[in-house]
Amino acid sequence: MDFFTEKAKVFIKKEAVLCIALVLAGVSALFVPPDAAYIEYIDFRTLAILFCLMSVMAGLKKAGVFAWVAQVLLERVKSSRSLILILMLLCFFFSMLITNDVALITFVPFTFTVLALLGERQRKQLVLPIVAMQTVAANLGSMLTPIGNPQNLYLYGKAGISFGDFLTLMLPYTIFSLILLAAWAFWQGGKNKDVLSIQGGSLGGQTKGKSQMQSKSVRYLIVLYLFLFLLCLLSVGHILPWQIVFGMILVSVFWMDRKVFAQVDYALLFTFLGFFIFIGNVGRIPVFRDILQEMLIGKEVFTSVVASQVMSNVPAALLLSGFTENYAGLIIGTNLGGLGTLIASMASLISYKYIAKEEENRKGEYIQLFTVSNLCFLAALILLYVVIKV
Repeated sequence: MDFFTEKAKVFIKKEAVLCIALVLAGVSALFVPPDAAYIEYIDFRTLAILFCLMSVMAGLKKAGVFAWVAQVLLERVKSSRSLILILMLLCFFFSMLITNDVALITFVPFTFTVLALLGERQRKQLVLPIVAMQTVAANLGSMLTPIGNPQNLYLYGKAGISFGDFLTLMLPYTIFSLILLAAWAFWQGGKNKDVLSIQGGSLGGQTKGKSQMQSKSVRYLIVLYLFLFLLCLLSVGHILPWQIVFGMILVSVFWMDRKVFAQVDYALLFTFLGFFIFIGNVGRIPVFRDILQEMLIGKEVFTSVVASQVMSNVPAALLLSGFTENYAGLIIGTNLGGLGTLIASMASLISYKYIAKEEENRKGEYIQLFTVSNLCFLAALILLYVVIKV
């Protein structure tokens, strides 16, 4: 009995958001008993495309594509500023295509490897600020595209806008974020002018990407995965039916490399499912629906930012989308709301877990640095929103 209790505690701690979503769905079902309308709650298109993207990204990561790109870039490093900038911008730009969580899962461990080559003193000096800013960069870069993070994919489908309109909406915030990140890297690099001791070729034995990709079979897999990724983009852009793309990717990945399916974040998919049921049920309870609409209408951006701080931006997007049609406000608010607390974006917990493992005695210092950095960027971007709105 104790074994199962301990397992349950570990699961709840690891998948707290999923557990909350399922509890909310269960409680709401007490007020609105399950019926035929439940099936209408579920956005199968979002779930299918999210599954497809996670499968394809897992395949490309397994093939060593992202590690190879990072290695090629870092072999051209000549200064501490360029090292810091590259490690940060890898997360910023890759998150636009592979999602913020995949970018952090890929490049934060890689960063520990790279910084270890600098020696203990230099590694200790740089690891916390770089990982904290990589997390900020991943959350900021991912806001540009519909596939950058789960809430964008969902809200993009709800809004029914074009891909170009989505990019136009988020482009000012992305450009401003890039300027802020570059300024930070320049300042941080100036503080550590004596740090850099990496030589280009010294990275060769530290990553597997390049040697792994020399295999003919791996190159064949990469081409196929890139083709499948193109199909995902066409589905996101409403050019190909999602049902066809889902079927093709399901069959293709099962045939090519079925172990990739084990890397899919099924907890995220069930989290979406739980919130779909909860939102659908709440929408059928007049008193709750009216209260939420009154709180939200006309204040979508700021409500989304605040809600994201306590429940994370993905659940905030799912919840609030049921009570307003100002999806542009929700897109901006939940993306900016990914900055702030450690749970504002669930992707931020990925970096924290790596820090907790590698720098166990400095977890408190990291949280403090992370929070201050996030709040500074959040304040700057909210100011930009106010200026644009005026």
